[in-house]
Amino acid sequence: MVATFHPKPQPDRDHPPLGHRTAEPGARCHLAPGAAAPPPWAIFFAAHTYGARGHGAPHDAAPADPPAAMQPAPPSPVLLNIGGKRYATTADTLTQREPGSLLASALLPAASAPAPACPPRDPGKQEEEAMFVDRDGELFRHVLNWLRDGAAPPLPHAECRRLLREAEYFRMHGLIDCLNERISDENVDGESPDAELTRKDVVKCIQADKVRFRGVNLSGLDLSKLDLSEVDFSLGCIVKTVFSHANLHKAKFGTLRCEFVGANLTASTLDRANLQSANLQDACLIKCSFIETDLRSAHLQSANLTGANLSGANLEGANLKGAKLTGTNLQGANLQRAYLREVDLRETQLTGAKLGGANLLGAIR
Repeated sequence: MVATFHPKPQPDRDHPPLGHRTAEPGARCHLAPGAAAPPPWAIFFAAHTYGARGHGAPHDAAPADPPAAMQPAPPSPVLLNIGGKRYATTADTLTQREPGSLLASALLPAASAPAPACPPRDPGKQEEEAMFVDRDGELFRHVLNWLRDGAAPPLPHAECRRLLREAEYFRMHGLIDCLNERISDENVDGESPDAELTRKDVVKCIQADKVRFRGVNLSGLDLSKLDLSEVDFSLGCIVKTVFSHANLHKAKFGTLRCEFVGANLTASTLDRANLQSANLQDACLIKCSFIETDLRSAHLQSANLTGANLSGANLEGANLKGAKLTGTNLQGANLQRAYLREVDLRETQLTGAKLGGANLLGAIR
C-alpha cells in the first residue's frame, strides 16, 4: 500500500481572508459555513483596495499595478517668483493657452521632454529653482488665472491698464486682445471718471508758454478744435479722447506706447509729430494730416485713414491690418516692413513710397 501525502492547506496562500481577491479573475470569496455574505460594496472595496495593491493575494499572483520604478513621475510643479510673490503651477498651464508667451518660450523645450521617474525634490532646493521675474506679483494672479481659465477679471479702468502692461511684457496676445477690447468698449461719455483734468483745465494750460501733459490721463475728454501744437503728451493715456479738428502740429507723444484707441482725430493736424509706437487702433483719422510724421511701429489696425495725408510719413514696421486707405496720400512714405496684408490699396496714392520688406500678401492693388 502506497502512502499518499496530502499537504495541509495554508490559510494565507490557498484560502485568502474574507473579502480578498484571488489571483483568478471572477474568483469568489470563501465564506465559513453559515456565515452571512458580505454586502456587494464590501467585496468591491476589498477587491479594488487590497487586490489592486497585491495585499493578501497569493504569492504567485502577478501584482495588478506595475512596479513604482516603471511608472512615470507625476508632473512636477513649476515654481515662479514674480516680484517676490511666489506661485506654483504646471508647465501645461503656462504653455497651452499662450504658446508664444515669454513663459512658454522658456518652458516648451523642457515640457516636451518625457518626465523621468525620480524621487521628489527637496523643498528647499525647489525654492532655489523658482524662476524669478521682476514684475508685479499681485497682478500676476490675474495672468495665471487667464492661462488656466481663459477669462479676464472685471477690473477698474486704471487697474485694467496696469494688467495690460503685464500682458504685453509676458507677450500674451490673447489676453492683450481681450483687455484692449474691454478698454475700447467701455462707455466713456464726456469727461472720463479716470481723467485727471477737465476740458477747462486743458484750455487754461494751453494758454501758458510751454504746455506739458507728460503722463497725464486725458481719457474720454473732448479736446476738439483746440490748438494743441507742440504740446508734450508723452507717456499719457488718451483712450477715446476726441481731437476732432484739433491742431496737433509737432505734438510730442514720446517713444513709448501712447494710447489713441478709438480716438476721434478727424481732420486733425499732426504734421511732424512723434507718434512712434503709438496705438491708433480703431481711431478715426479721416482727413488727418500726418505730413512727415514719425509713425514707426505704430498700431493702426482697423484705423480709418480715408482721405488722410501721410506724404513723407515714416511708417516703417507699422501695422495697418484692416485699415481703410481710400483716397489716402502715401506718396514718398516709408512703408518698409509695414504690415499691409489684405488692405485695399486701389485708391491709395503710393507714388515714391518705399515698400521694401512690406507684407502685401492678399493686398488689393
